[in-house]
Amino acid sequence: MSGYEIEHQALELRGSMERLFLLGLFGDMLGVPILPPYYGLRLLPFVVPQVETWKRSVLRERELGSDHEHHLHGV
Repeated sequence: MSGYEIEHQALELRGSMERLFLLGLFGDMLGVPILPPYYGLRLLPFVVPQVETWKRSVLRERELGSDHEHHLHGV
């Protein structure tokens, strides 16, 4: 059971890091200019399949603290 929780946390961490990476590169699609578009355009062919799901996950409404409401830390 603890292995399942560790795997679940690792997948959540990977997803959040991937969203942050894509926000840094392609934030101008959402109106957040962070990096010059040159680097984003160079990497765009590699992330085209993920752009739609990324946009949906970033623009989805969330409650503050909803990311960690089901964790069983210390149990």
